Amino acid sequence: MTDAREIDRIVGAALDEDAPWGDLTSETLIPADATATAQLVAREAGVLSGVDVFAAAFRLVDPRIAVEALARDGEPFEAGATLARVEGPARGILHAERIGLNLLQRMSGIATLTASYVAAAAGTRARIVDTRKTTPGLRSLERQAVRDGGGRNHRRSLSDAVMAKDNHLAVLTAGGQDLATALLAARERMPHTAHLEVEVDRLDQVEAVLAGGADTVMLDNFGLDDLRRGVELIAGRAVVEASGGVTLDTVGAIAATGVDVISVGALTHSVRSLDLGLDVVVEAEPAGQS
Repeated sequence: MTDAREIDRIVGAALDEDAPWGDLTSETLIPADATATAQLVAREAGVLSGVDVFAAAFRLVDPRIAVEALARDGEPFEAGATLARVEGPARGILHAERIGLNLLQRMSGIATLTASYVAAAAGTRARIVDTRKTTPGLRSLERQAVRDGGGRNHRRSLSDAVMAKDNHLAVLTAGGQDLATALLAARERMPHTAHLEVEVDRLDQVEAVLAGGADTVMLDNFGLDDLRRGVELIAGRAVVEASGGVTLDTVGAIAATGVDVISVGALTHSVRSLDLGLDVVVEAEPAGQS
């Protein structure tokens, strides 16, 4: 679950962007004392994520608005399902509607896609994890959505682990120093609690990386045969991560090679928001009235 203060910070910024001087349409058209009831309805099947984020949008606009969740984060649902009920001052509901939906739709899209990847890798040891290819400013929410879909999180930020990729290694070894020695020297400068992950794009780099003290070896854009060879070569001496161009069509076969982790940038960088809608409930007039 994302910290409530972080949710309020993100949602508050989104509301300020959407209505910097108020909701001119609602304030012009809707009476100040009007109330409304609305239902959050799924237009398609998926996995829910972001209930607290959705509710925060309405609470921050008007604390008198009540949001009743009818489903929980991580719960699958079918098209046509009612996922929440919103009641309170109509102006506030209309003001918060788009921001609440935007964030909920994106998070639920990520959770739904993640669940598909997790299902495709079922029966193997592989964990499906996200990457830093997130929407700027929304990383906390998108990471939660991955968890709600059954996936795991990679490092949160550049500050959380030492992860040497191809460009780092190119700079590190530019002076002619061999890779293992360069990594060992880097390891000496690391905090003792930090994790060292190193990316390789050829099998002949693996032994040097292990000699340099890598905790995780990332096999980047390897074919299936080379992934299997890499797992055999590393032989439990480090965590084995597969990365690069992973799709729903390929993830099952990649998982079957025996890797421990599969990182999938597509979970967040190219996901489609789920189709969810907020429909105001119009009460029928009693018979005999017009």
